[in-house]
Amino acid sequence: MDLQEIRKDRAGKVLQFSIPAVIAMVLTSLITVADGFFMGNYVGKEGIAAVNLGLPIVYLYLGVGLMVSIGGVAMAGMALGSNDQNGGCQIFNQTIATAFVSTVLLSCIMAFCLEPVMSVLHGEGEVARCFQEYYRVMLLELPVMVVNSSFGMFIRGEGNPRYYMKISIFQVVLNVLLDYLFSGCFHLGAAGIAAASLVSALASLAAILWFFLGRAEVYRLGKFRFNGEICRASFLNGSSEFIGEMSTGIAMFAYNLVIMRRFGADSVTAFTIVGYTAYMFSMVIIGFGQGASPLISFCYGAGERLLAADIRRTANRYVFGAGVAVFLLTEAVSGWYGGIFVASRQVQDMVSFGIRIFAVSFFFSGVNAITSFYFTAIGKAFESAVISSLRGVVVLLFCIFTLPVLFGMAGVWMAAPVTEMATFGATGVFLQKEKSRLL
Repeated sequence: MDLQEIRKDRAGKVLQFSIPAVIAMVLTSLITVADGFFMGNYVGKEGIAAVNLGLPIVYLYLGVGLMVSIGGVAMAGMALGSNDQNGGCQIFNQTIATAFVSTVLLSCIMAFCLEPVMSVLHGEGEVARCFQEYYRVMLLELPVMVVNSSFGMFIRGEGNPRYYMKISIFQVVLNVLLDYLFSGCFHLGAAGIAAASLVSALASLAAILWFFLGRAEVYRLGKFRFNGEICRASFLNGSSEFIGEMSTGIAMFAYNLVIMRRFGADSVTAFTIVGYTAYMFSMVIIGFGQGASPLISFCYGAGERLLAADIRRTANRYVFGAGVAVFLLTEAVSGWYGGIFVASRQVQDMVSFGIRIFAVSFFFSGVNAITSFYFTAIGKAFESAVISSLRGVVVLLFCIFTLPVLFGMAGVWMAAPVTEMATFGATGVFLQKEKSRLL
């Protein structure tokens, strides 16, 4: 990275680092959407509901992975900004090792928790069977997913985002082909769809390792001396992302609990289908956040704090524009979108109604998330954690448990927009305080 180049073209640099990350993240989300398509068409609507009931497990892995990786990338970026390349490489190797070990241990624990999760959510029959089949295999895939994502952040951090984008394209294409082969040709059901994700993730990991063992210029795989202080600081700095993902997981669990008890499995299926749109948009946001974060950390570490704030504002403008575009798109496709996944007319009608309400959240969620990324990138974990907690736990859980009581299923769809609007106000307060400190 070069400060002069960043000063000359902030917007261009944000796009240069973010667009490959956005494409990579959207392609990653397409794996989930493709799984949903094949679940709905080759397993049934119960398969879609089963996958959604286990999403809190996925968010737990994402939370651990982001806590380790975002914090590690931010610290490594600051080290590079202060011309300490050896220190950056040490942090890189420790971050990857920590991400791998922590998620493997998590899989060992979660193997004993699948049945209790189904019991609490009142999942039974075909839904419970699909859940067990799918997540038994996914417990092997999720650590690989986290390690791949961690590697991807460092690939972007050393200025080679296009390579990771190519890997993501390869993984999506391979996953879709294997989905069709395992579920459509071999009729392996939910387990086959999960196996497709595992095989494609392992293939991507092989391509990533080839890069770091031979082509990487800044971060190189090698021996490292474990540093407890770096680990503690990394966890603390990435804690807001952990809180954010855990909050999402808790919120998803609460959504599933309320919907299953009040409205039934068909409503969970409808919520899942709408959730695919929200998930893809969140990947756009994360892509911009991951793309902008190394730039922000580098500038902040080099003493260019106003420049770091300008990069954040630029990223916010981009995600707001993306939110407007996705909102308009969902309005245009709401009538037939649900039919892509299920044949049930009742589920399709619920999707058509719900997506129009839910999509209002896209106007605010991008700015809230990017601001959280910004505070993490400059080492201010408290502000980032508060934003993540508000939008993921405090306000959202209140809305999930109260709005459906007042408005029925419409209240479920309203929970996200109300939450993001409330959090947007708190985000503005933090940014105003940060602005006064910079001036």
